[in-house]
Amino acid sequence: MDVYGKALLDYSLGETGKELVSHSSLGESEAVPPAYFFRGFRDMPKLEQRALELARGSVLDIGCGAGSHSLYLQGKGLEVTALDSSPDAIRVATDRGVSRAVCADIADFRVGDFQTLLLLMNGVGLAGTRANLAPFLRHLKGLLAYDGQILLDSSDIIYMFDADSDGGVWVPGDREYYGEVTYWWEYGGKRSKPFPWLFADFDTLGEYASIAGLRAELLRRGPHYDYLARLTPAR
Repeated sequence: MDVYGKALLDYSLGETGKELVSHSSLGESEAVPPAYFFRGFRDMPKLEQRALELARGSVLDIGCGAGSHSLYLQGKGLEVTALDSSPDAIRVATDRGVSRAVCADIADFRVGDFQTLLLLMNGVGLAGTRANLAPFLRHLKGLLAYDGQILLDSSDIIYMFDADSDGGVWVPGDREYYGEVTYWWEYGGKRSKPFPWLFADFDTLGEYASIAGLRAELLRRGPHYDYLARLTPAR
């Protein structure tokens, strides 16, 4: 079931009493108000605001959700394609006024020559695992125009793990990299299927971007281990 999309659709239709809850393999659960996905530019985190300011030309908004980023960029006169694998999210984005919204998985999307690829709200998490990061980025590179850029934010979640007396960090042995997390959504008594999600620290992002033929540039750090980066084709 498209639990995430259902929460967005219900909210867009005026049903505001239910909570969308994210659960993770880190043992944490967090209630996420659906309204968060409908916020305007002034209510977005600074890293997201900066990314939207840097977007140019034709834009592919990957994992567009309710379409808030796409709507802002449309308002600036940019040509935007909003992409999401959730049918209900695409319905919501379209109903809100996104001109071109496509329901597809980014792994299956192969048409385009975009000047900006946007992966906000830790959109690089769509890679799923560190092992898949280079192939994922290589696929994105294939969607770029010659002078294109990929703008993304992510977080180094090392702070979530316990440090020992030597300063080392204990990471469970069931994962190759500490940023690999499994999530699932819960909404209205229904649960989504678990899905892998990747948080990549900037050094790891840069290493795997290089393998994919991309150059990583750190643009800004946020207040809590998060950052904004730009990837461009290596020349």
